[in-house]
Amino acid sequence: MTVVIQSGSAGRLRENPSRHVSLLTRRSRSNFYYSFLLLPRPQREAIFTVYAFCRTVDDAVDVERDPIVQRRLLQAWREDLGRCFGGAPVHPVARGLAEVVTAFRIPRVYLEEILNGIEMDITKNRYETFEELRPYCYRVASVVGLTCLRLFGCREGEADEYAVNLGLALQLTNIIRDIRSDAERGRIYLPRQELVRFGYSEEDLLASRYTPAFVALMAYQGARAREHFDRARAAFPREARRRLVAAEVMGGIYRWLLSTIEVQRYHVFDGPIRVSTARRAWIALRCWARARFF
Repeated sequence: MTVVIQSGSAGRLRENPSRHVSLLTRRSRSNFYYSFLLLPRPQREAIFTVYAFCRTVDDAVDVERDPIVQRRLLQAWREDLGRCFGGAPVHPVARGLAEVVTAFRIPRVYLEEILNGIEMDITKNRYETFEELRPYCYRVASVVGLTCLRLFGCREGEADEYAVNLGLALQLTNIIRDIRSDAERGRIYLPRQELVRFGYSEEDLLASRYTPAFVALMAYQGARAREHFDRARAAFPREARRRLVAAEVMGGIYRWLLSTIEVQRYHVFDGPIRVSTARRAWIALRCWARARFF
């Protein structure tokens, strides 16, 4: 991630934290941003606040290289998160988050798990198996989905299995897309056992070597992502389809992204592969129409 709160914007941020959150999400132009434009304004602003919390914490930790400083920053955010559930948060984004957790009854454990996922990027940069990687994906993606369910107005347990599997699918797609930038940060999210299985070494990955072994390895990762997309589809609660339009938009965009990467034969070393704005808009309208009329 690349959005960092600069000191020069601190005054504006203190004066109008909600405007800062909106500006942060608009500037990102991420799939997250486009997926939630169709929501009613209160829900949209709440989700943008959760997004801003995730981005701001992750960026604050990511911009630092010293693990001691990273842990100190993360601890400060843990303390401010605690104040969101009783007290006076210090950071403007945390103050906005406090309003959201009160209005939508967001379980504290969800937000703590997101911080636990960010902490894993400080303490762990290699994974032996997918079973070892799965908790990371759950924390940084599935838990965000579970949080969003509360913002969508879903009942407890109504769509949890759907959200967990969709989150895993999105994160696995992110890992494929971002493999080069992650490696440049020293992070390899491909399970070591699978690197060995397909005969593709860490040295090959760090050198961005595009080989038949790499294509086979990526195809295996893509199949795993598709499996979780399919599990999410199987668990989709049709009675909640109108409440889950935004999640379906996100899933549709990422399915398209994965398909694009597959069609391009996993040429992810050449630069970021993205879904066009026009395509994202088309997916959003299609999902909205499906929920509304079918």
